[in-house]
Amino acid sequence: MAKLKRKEYEQLLEPMQLELANMARWAQQRGQRVLALFEGRDTAGKGGVIQDLAEHLNPRQCRVVALPKPTDREDTQWYFQRHTAHLPAAGEIVLMDRSWYNRAGVEKVMGYCTDAQYQAFLKQAPVFEKMLVDDGILLFKYWLCVDQEQQEKRFAERREDPLKGWKLSPVDLQSRLAYDDYTRAREAMLQATHSRHAPWTLVDFNDQKRGRLTLIRNLLDRLPDTHIDEPLVELPPLKGKLKKEKFGVVKPLPSIALSTGVP
Repeated sequence: MAKLKRKEYEQLLEPMQLELANMARWAQQRGQRVLALFEGRDTAGKGGVIQDLAEHLNPRQCRVVALPKPTDREDTQWYFQRHTAHLPAAGEIVLMDRSWYNRAGVEKVMGYCTDAQYQAFLKQAPVFEKMLVDDGILLFKYWLCVDQEQQEKRFAERREDPLKGWKLSPVDLQSRLAYDDYTRAREAMLQATHSRHAPWTLVDFNDQKRGRLTLIRNLLDRLPDTHIDEPLVELPPLKGKLKKEKFGVVKPLPSIALSTGVP
């Protein structure tokens, strides 16, 4: 299948972004809480689809959460504790670029947690998510799938592009050698945490543009009816002539001699 050109992609994306804007108004007016988790291998395309989802939404309403490595204090807390602070309140949309599922992925594969911690997570995650859903949060869990060949191409692109070099971390380099380990960890995670109340949706992201369109369409289709009649905002006419803003070259401030305290 031929890759979508940028213009064609934007034409397909635009009507869905309008639907997302309607969804945001609906969530705000109805006090709904929307939470979407985005998981997948390194280079899968999580950041790109989150950017398209949030691009035209009010950043005060739609928050992107990408938590750093836990602090020493957070390491002593209940594992889900630091994530609960970022859950949506009424009218909010939260998009998590990785989530509590780090424990079932990178922490498991790279040995950052004990086996007891990992096993406890697999048992607790479905219970934790059931509590969220029962409390009224609309929860969506997405896994972005990418083949190893495509992943290697994207790693190479990051290495060559200085604007993307920050995306290539030491952990990413180690993950290249653990593709099969990540596959086994993913399968175990899906088996333990795919539930009726919080199912996983796997999306093919070997073609990132098509993957984004597929994921966004799926999210919109799974939401309740989000139609809200939005009254047209009328701008009353201003009185008098329209004023012009003054501008010009700003005069420099007089120089100030600074004393270093050295004689």
